[in-house]
Amino acid sequence: MLDDRFYFRQLLSGRDFAHNDDMARQMVNFVYAIGDRQTGDCVLIDPAYDVNGLIDAVEADGLRLTGVLATHYHPDHVGGSMMGMRIDGIASLLERCSVPIHVQQAEVEWVTKVTGVERTHLTSHEPGDIVKVGDIEITLVHTPGHTPGSQCFLVDGRLVSGDTLFLDGCGRTDLPGSNPSDMYDSLQRLASLPDDTVIFPGHQYSPAAHAAMSQVRASNAIFKPKTKEAWLGWFAS
Repeated sequence: MLDDRFYFRQLLSGRDFAHNDDMARQMVNFVYAIGDRQTGDCVLIDPAYDVNGLIDAVEADGLRLTGVLATHYHPDHVGGSMMGMRIDGIASLLERCSVPIHVQQAEVEWVTKVTGVERTHLTSHEPGDIVKVGDIEITLVHTPGHTPGSQCFLVDGRLVSGDTLFLDGCGRTDLPGSNPSDMYDSLQRLASLPDDTVIFPGHQYSPAAHAAMSQVRASNAIFKPKTKEAWLGWFAS
């Protein structure tokens, strides 16, 4: 466990930021802030809808934004066009703060296409890479399935799981770039994490905002099938 220098916030769209945004309230995205109180460094995970409000929130806590981590390319996580609407995201964030945007290597082209951000602003990563925020180490876990470059972030016994794993269910596998077989493999990889790992998902699709892996593994239907073939029969439609 980390000492008191570790900073972690879970922020819900439409409640903690983007208060007057109907889509933000409907989509119930979580954005995460992880930082080192001693150095003052902080990163945001999946900033969208109201990036200025998110930056203001971490600055009010005495930290400065030094980077962004993206779980995947969908506009409700990094900004862009969605359902005929434009969602605020990393493009406008870069106008205020020139910081690296950390993405999985398989996601680079998708992120540039959706957000319009130049590749020079993106830092691409291999599976298992570590991003340091001050002296806080965040391990990048590649979990393809929802998108080719979907990734989760493991830090201090917490897993920020994006749209790969929810407390109830998992991300869709019928969208461009999705792959049901890859999703099964990724979920099995996450299921092997220690029981006390706390899962922090990309959306609040359940009453709880987070839960231990032991609880999620026991209650989430996606972990019920015992073989890939059975899982694909249940969830690949």
